[in-house]
Amino acid sequence: MRVALQVTCINDALYPDTGRNVVRLLRRLGVDVEFPAAQTCCGQPMVNTGYINEAVPVLRTFVDAFAGYDAVVTPSGSCAGSVRHQHAIVSARAGDPLLAERSADLAPRVFELSEFIVDVLGVIDVGAWFPHTVAYHPTCHSLRMLGVGDRPTKLLEAVEGLTLLPLSEAEECCGFGGTFAVKNAGTSVAIGEDKVRNVLATGADVLVAGDRSCLTHIGGLLDRQRSGVRVMHLADVLAQTRPPGGGRR
Repeated sequence: MRVALQVTCINDALYPDTGRNVVRLLRRLGVDVEFPAAQTCCGQPMVNTGYINEAVPVLRTFVDAFAGYDAVVTPSGSCAGSVRHQHAIVSARAGDPLLAERSADLAPRVFELSEFIVDVLGVIDVGAWFPHTVAYHPTCHSLRMLGVGDRPTKLLEAVEGLTLLPLSEAEECCGFGGTFAVKNAGTSVAIGEDKVRNVLATGADVLVAGDRSCLTHIGGLLDRQRSGVRVMHLADVLAQTRPPGGGRR
């Protein structure tokens, strides 16, 4: 099976270790994942902001970059959701039947990370070790657009040493919403502060989510309060293993 990593714009620009950890994790699970260097954006920022025409060349690049792969894995429910639901809108706007056909063929083979591990690989215990208390925030697109359900929490519950704590009102939005956070900053912050209060109430050491964009927003609010709570992507946790000698890592 030929598998490609779609690393996402935010990981490529700000959090490259998350992309590396996806590769590290998948290779540990026996997947020889590749990184197509021609990849760029999935087009979601343009679509969400109403610039459908501008997303057309981005879609062409995406389809070309990931052609020939049996599966494309991305550490983002947001980007996977864009490919599986928004690319049809963009290809229809393009008026190009071939692009629409290629896009429709590729879309079902694009998976959010937890979907790929649980549904495609059939794995729950990835052999991770993370001796911390953790709260999990289910991001909006992974929850509502993709319906990943309890796949991420099943993976976390199987991590050795990890204690998963319940997060009150977990399914409520964190307030980020891409350009929404810029255009409606006050509302975004207010929603985020509600999320932070619930995170702090868990007493967790770490907040985990499957989208770095949401974690950036929540993490910024946690940092401003000097809460001491870290934010980590699901891939960064699942990539951790017990170090030689059994000490902390």
